[in-house]
Amino acid sequence: MLKAWIRAGAIVLSVMAGMPVAAVEAAGWDHYGGDAGGQRYVAATEITPENVGGLTQAWSVSTGALEGKSEAVRKRYAFEATPILVGKSLVLCTPFNVVKALDPATGAEQWSYDPMVSPDRRPGNQYVCRGVAAWHDANAGAGDECASRIFTGTVDGRLIALDAETGKPCTGFGRVASRPGEVDAGADRLLIWPGEFQITSAPVVAGDVVIIGSSISDNRREDAPKGTVRAFDTRTGELVWSFDPVAQGVRDDPESWRGTPDKIGHANVWAPFSVDEKRGLVILPTSSASPDFFGGHRKGDNKYANSVVALNAATGEVVWSFQTVHHDVWDYDLPAQPTLATLTRDGAPVDVVIQVTKTGFMFVLERETGKPFFEVEERAVPQGGVEGEELSPTQPFPVKPPALVPHKLTEDDIWGVAYFDKKSCMERFKKARSDGLFTPPSMQGTVLYPMTGGGANWGGMAFDPVRKIAIVNVNIAAHIVTLFPHGEFKARKDADELAEISPMDGTPYGMRRDVFLSRLGLPCTKAPWGKLVAVDLNDGTIKWSEKIGTIRDIAPVPLPLRWGVPTLGGPLVTETGLTFIGAAMDDYLRAFNTETGAELWKGRLPAGGQATPMSYMWQGKQYVVIAAGGNARLGTKIGDDVVAYALP
Repeated sequence: MLKAWIRAGAIVLSVMAGMPVAAVEAAGWDHYGGDAGGQRYVAATEITPENVGGLTQAWSVSTGALEGKSEAVRKRYAFEATPILVGKSLVLCTPFNVVKALDPATGAEQWSYDPMVSPDRRPGNQYVCRGVAAWHDANAGAGDECASRIFTGTVDGRLIALDAETGKPCTGFGRVASRPGEVDAGADRLLIWPGEFQITSAPVVAGDVVIIGSSISDNRREDAPKGTVRAFDTRTGELVWSFDPVAQGVRDDPESWRGTPDKIGHANVWAPFSVDEKRGLVILPTSSASPDFFGGHRKGDNKYANSVVALNAATGEVVWSFQTVHHDVWDYDLPAQPTLATLTRDGAPVDVVIQVTKTGFMFVLERETGKPFFEVEERAVPQGGVEGEELSPTQPFPVKPPALVPHKLTEDDIWGVAYFDKKSCMERFKKARSDGLFTPPSMQGTVLYPMTGGGANWGGMAFDPVRKIAIVNVNIAAHIVTLFPHGEFKARKDADELAEISPMDGTPYGMRRDVFLSRLGLPCTKAPWGKLVAVDLNDGTIKWSEKIGTIRDIAPVPLPLRWGVPTLGGPLVTETGLTFIGAAMDDYLRAFNTETGAELWKGRLPAGGQATPMSYMWQGKQYVVIAAGGNARLGTKIGDDVVAYALP
């Protein structure tokens, strides 16, 4: 009875607001992260821990994204999209920014829009599009063109507005007649090559502005493109405001940017944003300034870089900020959407922002002020950087929750599947510096543990607002980062073209970053390499931790051993106490018990599930949907399918 009254009330409110009733009746996932605050929670009750074992494939469709693509393009391909439910359509984007609307019950295509992205851009961060955003114009009349809009960013730096009903460009958006429905949201510095700058994550809408970030290639140069965040009018596409974290940081705190900050770029926001609609805030997870592994020309803490920043969504003015890494020289940028939640303290509700990080820390901040909800301490960290570097003597460490991953490698942690394998790993480890978290990059080679892929990554976390449980998938592996004199770059790159070797032009150093793998291609560290962790945010403790994934699709022999493998993607949680996640390097979608961590079900996917699933109710049936297209850089099987599961 209560749910019926809530549903009826929602329909009445939707009519009053001018929104289509069908959008509310089929509600369940209308933002990239499920809701504007990224909780990745669905209040659907048909699928339960008791019957989840009966899930079967309801439909599967190919997006056609790989048709006609060359091998070179396929090597830069990653299908990481999460669809959203808009009106009577599931809407998503392919890695090449083709936007498609599908029937929620069958997967049949309703419309498609191709922005004609060039296949020769060589994007530094792959061909990726994680999602789209939807907006309804409260001033529009019934049947007006583009009364409901889909916004999407592209690999070539465009922001596009489409009619949600037809997929046609909104002609009133943008000023160039030959490019209806789009505006330039690209780089504000000249690019060295076309793919140096791109947009990978979904835009967000706050009021009547649509806000977009960017993804920018790391370590190519010091004077890299700026990480400017931009807000555009949702109706006209006119620029409303922009926020450059570096320039704003220099203005607000010059001591935090001593050196040559006018030549510095990045501190961009490549991960998804969140919106606090009640307070009118857009909350940004910023990245590190350029380049990643040497900061001698940007001395100081570098205010607003590596920070959770809350902006006034209407004006772009900073309301508050909290820095998670001071003077980052480890590529420990914020990779995930900030999650908005409500916790309890002294019997009263407190609105918070939960930020998961590559270091495996979880920062919980008060949403009103940005002050820590759980205590954060400044602790001394390793020193002794390369010549010209000026490290922060301390870094922020949350007292609660505890770190979700270990932070130091020792000889006892080195592993190999065979004697010769372990021996080669041990030899490399002994040559490198490994003093724990925040050991500075060095010319002898420094172990970064966790690696720059996390800890947590762009998949973020899911939050159960009833149980107050956060679910996070984390990686537990290492990088070795080695600096060398800048003049040696060409010779080193020519000698090993396949290695990640970058010049960091403008600095005295170049860099090499290697995943710490054995000769057989397995991590040199003991398993698990991937875990699913539940954090009880009632008290800031770890509730459970479970290995996720088997080695059947990454080992030389396809053994289904549940060792826990690296992950890329995120979880969703349901009202009934289920956690769904793909992400692992074996090709499955899995369901876990949110309370206990027990694996209850898995479904084999046609390709890697390196995306975040979503769920919704449609015509009385609950569906769980995931993009199954893999990630070429991670080495999982690539494809272009969208797969839906439901109970028979």
